[in-house]
Amino acid sequence: MSNVYDFTVKDRMGNDVSLKDYEGKVLLIVNTATGCGFTPHYEPLEAMYAEFRDKGFEILDFPCNQFADQAPGSDDEIHEFCTLKFGTEFPQFAKIDVNGETADPLFAYLASVKPFNGFGKGLKNAALNKFAAANNKKFGDRTYIGWNFTKFLVDREGNVIDRFEPTFDMDEVKAKVAAAL
Repeated sequence: MSNVYDFTVKDRMGNDVSLKDYEGKVLLIVNTATGCGFTPHYEPLEAMYAEFRDKGFEILDFPCNQFADQAPGSDDEIHEFCTLKFGTEFPQFAKIDVNGETADPLFAYLASVKPFNGFGKGLKNAALNKFAAANNKKFGDRTYIGWNFTKFLVDREGNVIDRFEPTFDMDEVKAKVAAAL
């Protein structure tokens, strides 16, 4: 695969969606969960989407239940939660796995281009690192994503240009999105 446009994913209804449909846009691809300590990231994500979508920006939301079962609902239940609680309007796709034998090929690709480099410094990050390591040991060498709300920034040509762990400051994510636009 040469870039993200080579991938096809499933929408919430199970229909194939070619990421080529997003060609020419700046993308933020994120794995999410509705019951995670980082779930409040939906607020700045939606604000960013509202501000930048008319400039060629899309957020692609992929719910995942592989991290402490923090996204247990159906695709419809997850979508309802996100739209009612956070007013999300950006595209939400079918729930996927991002690690292990059943990992979605898109996330395996994203992580191969921008591998995990840790959650950063500080007590909170160290605690998350320990918890994530225990959770993710079952995925072995196919642990692509460290935790919920990992974000990948993709330029208008479909190239992965940055990776943000959930501990990365959302204002800095916004600044990097703005620079990519």
